[in-house]
Amino acid sequence: SLEAVLEDVESIVMPALTHWQHPMFFGYFPANASTPAILAELLCAGLGVQGMLWQTSPACTELEMRVLDWLAELIDLPGSFRFGPAGAASAGGGGVIQGTASEATLAAMVAARRVHQDAPNHRVYASTQAHSSVTKAAMICGLGCQGVRLVPTDEAHAMDPNALERMIQDDRDAGCTPVFVCATLGTTGTGAFDPLDAIGPVVSAYDAWLHVDAAWAGSAFVCPELRAPMRGVEHAASFNFNPHKWLLTNFDCSTFWLNGRQRRDQLIDAMSITPEYLRNEASESGQVVDYRDWHVPLGRRFRALKLWMVMRMFGAEGLRAHIRNHVEIAAWFEAQVERDRRLELAAPRALALLCIAVRDGDPDRANQRTRALHEALRADGRVFVTHAVLPNGSPEGRYVLRIAIGSAATAQQHAEALWGRIQALL
Repeated sequence: SLEAVLEDVESIVMPALTHWQHPMFFGYFPANASTPAILAELLCAGLGVQGMLWQTSPACTELEMRVLDWLAELIDLPGSFRFGPAGAASAGGGGVIQGTASEATLAAMVAARRVHQDAPNHRVYASTQAHSSVTKAAMICGLGCQGVRLVPTDEAHAMDPNALERMIQDDRDAGCTPVFVCATLGTTGTGAFDPLDAIGPVVSAYDAWLHVDAAWAGSAFVCPELRAPMRGVEHAASFNFNPHKWLLTNFDCSTFWLNGRQRRDQLIDAMSITPEYLRNEASESGQVVDYRDWHVPLGRRFRALKLWMVMRMFGAEGLRAHIRNHVEIAAWFEAQVERDRRLELAAPRALALLCIAVRDGDPDRANQRTRALHEALRADGRVFVTHAVLPNGSPEGRYVLRIAIGSAATAQQHAEALWGRIQALL
């Protein structure tokens, strides 16, 4: 019976979960949910729409096109990333909802490789702090780990544009073809921002595809005062971020845009195969978008519905208030760390992400003490934080605690409670 099944959920499943929606969840990056998004997810499941073609549910496609243009406008992406009023016939690129940022990276890399399919020895570039999905995408594409070049970073853990240019030129001299560069806005470890305005011209000079992975930080760009890292985004061929991380839209919802009709067509050419059973008059007309050609899966859910409901019910100012609140809480936490001589910031605060470590003159002992603090917090069970290991010139690196403030229910009192637990365990 349903009653028996729900009792088992309560007694067996719930106690064995890590509760990502708990206000004391400070690990990884947030995975937000909200009432509008959950209701839309229920509608999506109940309607059971399969949106692979425009013909299979026109509203599924057209609503997605519209909300992706809305969201592009909200974060101030250039007009070339939007469908615009002409829709499918527009000279703009337009956007699509992928499942995750990893899928977006793979889609962009597939397109980039197709552009250079006749050139030898393809090479992919990302910083040493970029997400592992870049290397995984290269593996799936058949380039293997050996096709990936990891670019050194500066003191702020952001990609060094000069090092990137040297590596690309060295590879060119060795007979290799640079096809894809992934710039990260908000790295997983420290939230570092690769300098797009310096990287973009380098990538353009070598005719490679610049993909921007803003999976976590992209949500913050709804706030005009937080958009500085986007300088140079006009150089990007594609741009991606995850509303399912920090913009009150439950998983999965990863938004991915192409810069201009040429990039859109390159992606579609790389992904498209049309058996007879998918042919129809609307598709043949060229006047509609068939999203099946924008990613690896053929089938697709009506994910635009939840993004549409979130944007309509919270509004631009509601979404901005949500982001600003967490950034302010993180700034308060940063101030507490700076006043405590036993702790230090291991990297500059990035929006609502802090990396802290126990202060000690001996690096090995500092690592041991920071790890011990982390283990004590985990054993306590009332708070969840994760860690990173940052480069510091030693083989072991520097062990730091990552405190990601962003759960939908997290408020000032929860940050104060976390600070209290840390103080009690030091």
